[in-house]
Amino acid sequence: MKKNLLKRFISTSFIGGLLLLNAGFSAAQTVMLDRVVAIVDEDLVLESELKTRTASVLERLQAQYNQLPPKEVLEKQILEQLILERVQLQLAQRYDIDPSAEEVDQAIARIAQRNQMTMEQLAADLQRQNLSLDELRQQIKTELTINQLQQGVVNSRIRVTEQEIDNFLESTDGKFATSPDFHLGHILIAVSGSADPAMVSAAEKEAQDIYNKLKKGGDFEQLAISHSNDQSALQGGDIGWRKLAQLPELFAKKLETLGTGEVTEPFRSGAGFHILKNIEQRGGGAQLVEQTKARHILVKTSEIMDDSQARAKLAALKKRIENGEDFAKLARENSEDTGSMLSGGDLGWSMPGMFVPAFEETMKETAVGEISEPFKSQYGWHILQVQERRQEDMSEQMKRNQASNLIRSRRFDEEFQSWLTQIREEAYVEIKI
Repeated sequence: MKKNLLKRFISTSFIGGLLLLNAGFSAAQTVMLDRVVAIVDEDLVLESELKTRTASVLERLQAQYNQLPPKEVLEKQILEQLILERVQLQLAQRYDIDPSAEEVDQAIARIAQRNQMTMEQLAADLQRQNLSLDELRQQIKTELTINQLQQGVVNSRIRVTEQEIDNFLESTDGKFATSPDFHLGHILIAVSGSADPAMVSAAEKEAQDIYNKLKKGGDFEQLAISHSNDQSALQGGDIGWRKLAQLPELFAKKLETLGTGEVTEPFRSGAGFHILKNIEQRGGGAQLVEQTKARHILVKTSEIMDDSQARAKLAALKKRIENGEDFAKLARENSEDTGSMLSGGDLGWSMPGMFVPAFEETMKETAVGEISEPFKSQYGWHILQVQERRQEDMSEQMKRNQASNLIRSRRFDEEFQSWLTQIREEAYVEIKI
């Protein structure tokens, strides 16, 4: 077990290295005499934080590189990171971004799982680093907060038009990226293009015999090992995952109508006679997705509405609906979701993944026509009613969504840096060292 477990598993996956984990948030480590090294709008950066973060970064860099820039250069870079961190946390507060305890606990569980540790072992390892689970929880919450801010704000700045999606799907790059993947088995009975008719006939007969055995339940792997001239023979003919766009046109055409688990009839190329097996497939064909039509009522917590009061209010509303009052009317009168309250809480048809996990899970567990018990998400407390469910072929829409996401991901880094520059310029920052 490496000493700095936290540095290995947190931070970089969330925000590209902006936050370097350390124990700097621990009040126990704050020195008695401290001074302000930067004022950032309504917040401060303390010298103790800068020193702790610098020590953490130096330890990591010294393990990776022989030569390092002067300490004052590193301190300047690290101070800038702390300033950007403060700016983003203040923005997150304005946007009411507050990751739930459940999200934080899930992140901690993933850290333990990645390191093959129980929660007790993780706590013991943290203790050896003079860090408690509560301190870890606070650090992770900070990172989740900044990550949610970045994803929400930066993605909202990126506009992808329908024409851009069309152009991407028509491009070579787009066709490749959105083409289905096949896990293939391959048997080749080799015969050269210059072979005499008798040799060609013998090869064709052998391929046909193999195909007949396969149709009668023969084992593809064993037949490949025994007969195939392809380099994959000793792997049972398994040539792994291939994108349809990667394959020779002759192969691609055969696979277009081949179901999972099926084999092609023998077909000839310049190399000989081939038999392909569609072992497994991702993408392509009908993509049946369960859609859910639901409506909800949201009550947010505040200084005058705590969790227990919000839960009780929704429990009372649920009882009124079950006693015959109209859900839509009560949603218009009570819901604090500005996007759906005027339409009676109607959320329309949704696909899996459209809502936050707490909402998604409750919706999935609620039967058609039923109203859920009050539950909490990062937005507040809800009750929801599932009105209908249906299976829809979303293959074309999913392909367009995939294209849109690919375009967005390519623009994200550039837009992210532009946004960071903008918020840094707009912030009031006074450096005191």
